[in-house]
Amino acid sequence: MDFNLQAYGIELTKTFRNSERAILYESALRLEKGSAISNKGALMVYSGKKTGRSPKDKRIVRHPASEKNIDWGPVNFEMDEHTFLVNRERAIDYFNTRDHLYIVDAFAGWDPEYRLKIRIICTRAYHALFMQNMLIMPTAKELKTFGEPDYTIFNAGSFPANHFTTNMTSKTSIGLSLERKEVVILGTEYAGEMKKGIFSIMNYLMPMRDVLPMHCSANVGKHGDLSLLFGLSGTGKTTLSADPKRKLIGDDEHCWHKEGVFNIEGGCYAKAIDLSPENEPDIFAAIRYGTVLENVVFDPVTREVDYSDTSITQNTRASYPIEFISNSQIPCVAGHPKNIIFLTCDAFGVLPPVSKLSPEQASYHFISGYTAKVAGTEMGVKEPQATFSACFGAAFMMWHPNTYAQLLAHKMKTHQVNAWLVNTGWSGGDYGLGARIKLKYTRAILDAIHHGDFNDVAVHKEKEFGLTIPMTCPGVPAEILVPENTWEDQDKFRKVKNKVVNLFKENFKQFEQQVDRNITHAGPH
Repeated sequence: MDFNLQAYGIELTKTFRNSERAILYESALRLEKGSAISNKGALMVYSGKKTGRSPKDKRIVRHPASEKNIDWGPVNFEMDEHTFLVNRERAIDYFNTRDHLYIVDAFAGWDPEYRLKIRIICTRAYHALFMQNMLIMPTAKELKTFGEPDYTIFNAGSFPANHFTTNMTSKTSIGLSLERKEVVILGTEYAGEMKKGIFSIMNYLMPMRDVLPMHCSANVGKHGDLSLLFGLSGTGKTTLSADPKRKLIGDDEHCWHKEGVFNIEGGCYAKAIDLSPENEPDIFAAIRYGTVLENVVFDPVTREVDYSDTSITQNTRASYPIEFISNSQIPCVAGHPKNIIFLTCDAFGVLPPVSKLSPEQASYHFISGYTAKVAGTEMGVKEPQATFSACFGAAFMMWHPNTYAQLLAHKMKTHQVNAWLVNTGWSGGDYGLGARIKLKYTRAILDAIHHGDFNDVAVHKEKEFGLTIPMTCPGVPAEILVPENTWEDQDKFRKVKNKVVNLFKENFKQFEQQVDRNITHAGPH
């Protein structure tokens, strides 16, 4: 080894650092129960009992150097340093009982000026391959001179936390110390905890450099017109960003700085439920040797995956390097965006498929972050539920949402960016009565935004939300563009819409003291 694990208290000498995929495949198949190779060569693995994130078990060490910057509360739970060190010691003790460990040294952030050096220490081969996919891998020369990492992740997720430890509410713990620059994972083997831990770190560090971290996907047209697509898991962010007509910058995590936008990650983590070559050809084609398929169901004889089978979880996933998308842009950087699109999965069926937002409305909807949690994305969520997630990613935001909203508003104003609200949820009724808007219609709406087709069309001024709705869109039936036209029961539509209006107003009360009055007034009435 050309780096010193003993500095962490790890005595084990048998490690695999940035192993070749073949080694990781072989290790996973040999050591991990239930692992297999799909008929397309992808590595199929199981994450164990936890098949989604555990947000209630994520904690940040309260420290005088950073505590005034953290928006403490129901998202950012606190942990004392002693508890963090107890968990860290527990992880290291577990590492020292293993026959071998996997080490991944890689970068977060495509822009060298802002990127972080990340080290992952883990016990599962699939976790190492996953992070090689999700981060930006160094060249042989960069690896040799990698030096000490900026942040280290101790992933001992196969070993539980001691729930008698102070402030532990379960046997799962994801602890972050900004001062020690370390993340400790216990009691969950869901790989997404590692990538989201890094995203949380970027969400803390970047605003101090006037850089906006964003939970969004990004793609760019042939003329350099960049679009950002914000949205929580299940709204179509990954699916819609993989557009055959545009080059992919990234599907989940980005930063917007003075020169433009860069991807934080080196890969994609796509939802695999109902994946098909017809609806998602680019993602389907990315399933091959090097891809990690997490918690999918397959035929043990043919090794063919059944992407519609949700018997393990609805949160089935595919992790692959971004270059597996044939029309990705490498390096994953671009200029300033022309369009910002807020994706929402409206389970109530009252928001239009597309509407244009004023700058104040854009800030309002960004802070609100309305959507529906899709079953399986988080533990305990069985059916879609209406929810609000500030900045379309509250679970990963460390500062108060207004910090990110002010950065967004300033950058949008400076670069004259258009903003749109696109509903990928229900039409013709609420969940259980109506139907989800067809993917081909949403794709046609995005095409119209990119082509400028809404610039000179007749519009409908929606009353309660104040939305500007285009009356025509190429490839989309005109009757679905105005939601009330799709409901048979108009009385029920008005009752449901009024309910949603009140949900928005009630949710936004928590932000009214910190935001400009014009933004508050841009909300529904």
